[in-house]
Amino acid sequence: MDTNTPNPTADLPRLYAEMAPHNLFPLWEVLHGLVTPTPRSAAAPVLWRYAEARDFLMRAGALISAEQAERRVLILENPQLPASSCATPSLYAGLQLILPGEVAPCHRHTQCALRFVLEGSGAFTALDGEKAVMRPFDLVLTPNWQWHDHGNTSDAPMIWLDGLDIPMVRFFETSFAERLPDMAHAETAPPGDSLARYGRNLRPFAGSPAARRPASLPLFHYPFAEWRASLSALAAHDAPDPHLGHALEFTNPADGGPVMPTIAAHVRLLPAGFTTRPRQATDGTIFVVVSGRGTARIQGQEFALMERDTFVVPSWHLLELQAESELVLFGYSDRAAQAKLGLFREQAH
Repeated sequence: MDTNTPNPTADLPRLYAEMAPHNLFPLWEVLHGLVTPTPRSAAAPVLWRYAEARDFLMRAGALISAEQAERRVLILENPQLPASSCATPSLYAGLQLILPGEVAPCHRHTQCALRFVLEGSGAFTALDGEKAVMRPFDLVLTPNWQWHDHGNTSDAPMIWLDGLDIPMVRFFETSFAERLPDMAHAETAPPGDSLARYGRNLRPFAGSPAARRPASLPLFHYPFAEWRASLSALAAHDAPDPHLGHALEFTNPADGGPVMPTIAAHVRLLPAGFTTRPRQATDGTIFVVVSGRGTARIQGQEFALMERDTFVVPSWHLLELQAESELVLFGYSDRAAQAKLGLFREQAH
């Protein structure tokens, strides 16, 4: 027998063992798992009940202050992504509590963040020294590298959902953060100033002193009263889309694109009794139930929806929504980043 004749059954494992100490590995053994015919999300569909999470958050509020914690937040971690602080592989979600009289210290970071208010009225997020006074279901942005602090001058707890691109920034290994020496940024404009300047399809002339916000992201407060009125007007005049219901995307007035470079956000309204047809998309989405009751069927798994609950639809999972009563949802995803990279895809059934 010719001992020089290759014997793949015996020789390949030997070759792999010799290559491994040199950090060399055969692509042909793993290619099927790296370049898949369709997306295979590591995340699972999951729902967090607001009432349960709120109880834990209030108990934490009695034990640690906002200043001690810097941000008193309960992470909504996907059960299939343990110890990752991820709701989806690319996005973070958490519930933040600010008690009356507290201030969450001023800092800034590379990560983009949004706040979607769930409970309380009258607290604020200040962005570069301008306060956005927060009310239930307002959307407030803190784009990357802008100073921001939170304070509660009301007499009741304030709770909101934090949505950040922490996992994306971690993937690219580009995280930077700084803390302001003072607890709060000095006031640079009266509350609501940016909304008055940029929120009505108008803006100050470029280069004029009135153009005080960054040109690329001038608006950071999207009040519930305004977006809900727009959604109701749409529903009053149009038939619902069979896959989305009535849906509106929050936009950046500077360019008409998503509200932040990595994160897109939208709202939906489903009339009572309406059921969407199945749809799947590559952007894993985190939803909040604003009002109403219904059911989310995610890849065949059913979740009963109640007000202020949060749930995750992973990438390329079929989603069907059924509205028991009029159902309003807020959602955010990494679609903004996917679209820029030419990766986003959706399919309606």
